[in-house]
Amino acid sequence: MNAGSGAFWKQVFPGCGFFLALGGLLLGATPGPAAEASAPQVNLPAGGDASLRHEVEHAIEKGLDWLAKHQETNGSWSTPDYPALTALPLMAFESRPGRQPQAAEPEVVKKGYDFVLSCVQADGGIYNQGKLPSYNTSVCLMALVVGDRSDSVNIIANARRFLVGLQDLGDPADTNNPITGGIGYGLPDKHPDLSNTSLALEALYHSKQYLADRNVTAAKDLNWNAAIQFIQNCQNLPGTNSQSWASGDPQNRGGFVYAPGSSKAGETNLPAGRVALRSYGSMSYAGLLSYIYADLKPDDPRVSAVMDWLRANYTLEENPGMGQEGLFYYYHTMAKALTQAGVNSFQTPDGQTIKWRQQLVLKLLNLQNADGSWANANGRWLEKDPVLVTSYAIIALNLIDRKL
Repeated sequence: MNAGSGAFWKQVFPGCGFFLALGGLLLGATPGPAAEASAPQVNLPAGGDASLRHEVEHAIEKGLDWLAKHQETNGSWSTPDYPALTALPLMAFESRPGRQPQAAEPEVVKKGYDFVLSCVQADGGIYNQGKLPSYNTSVCLMALVVGDRSDSVNIIANARRFLVGLQDLGDPADTNNPITGGIGYGLPDKHPDLSNTSLALEALYHSKQYLADRNVTAAKDLNWNAAIQFIQNCQNLPGTNSQSWASGDPQNRGGFVYAPGSSKAGETNLPAGRVALRSYGSMSYAGLLSYIYADLKPDDPRVSAVMDWLRANYTLEENPGMGQEGLFYYYHTMAKALTQAGVNSFQTPDGQTIKWRQQLVLKLLNLQNADGSWANANGRWLEKDPVLVTSYAIIALNLIDRKL
């Protein structure tokens, strides 16, 4: 299994992406009308990408300033129960434009990392009070890799070992169990899902190369073949997914659901009394990312199918299939997936080319509140928490800024 090459940020912002071979593959549909702004409306600047980059970096600065003002005295954000909610702001700070890796850490960053390190457990996980150990460890592990802290190499290695140990490998004799190969929230809820699996794959993928660059041998690696099997068992794609709910109808084919047999977007009725699970946007981008981390190639039919679904369902007005639920997680995962994939533009069915980065930038700029924060009026998956949503937005903008 190829765990990637080069430094972490070269992986996240590749010079030539995963889909370089698909240079002509374009993903879009005509975007809907712009949402009502939370701050003065931002339009595409007359100065082109340079002017837009200035707007982006100003928005990032305002967002980071808001985060700095809302850090708790113990270094955490939002709640100490979930260190992932501290790790996400740290990634927003550490990926900011103009950051100098050798420069002294701002106090807000130092305090944040001190808090995250205080959550390291004896088993190698990074969590508090046994809550969501997989989710918290995955996000905190990514923050430690991004921060490139010399005091964290052993912690990173142990966190990798912890995550690998959470993979559900079930009974080796039961090759038909659809959840085999996935990762869930961890104890007490071990049931695998694509969201947690995708986050764990991201952290394992990047941390393995991080350790290799420092001549540290990573512990036993994930069973990547089992992980691929689990990922495809979350995809609406008959032929590679034999479960009865997997649909080949145009509305769902190629997209992803939350877990084998479970979709947060619900069900859809098909002819002959069949019931299929509905694909939705955020999980479909998570599925694409997971395939990339698992080293599937652009011409793999599973990859081609999810790209087709994303092309047919592209929008910035909602999380397709979920409305406003999880909207900023959708934006955040879209930016990561399309950046990692090296996709630069979308094409509408009528042949119009749309630059998705500029579209997403304008959407995020116009959703930013006057105080620099972002928040979702819909509270599903904690998105009323402005710390979480502001971090999602800044990370997405940081990704885009480097490519404008």
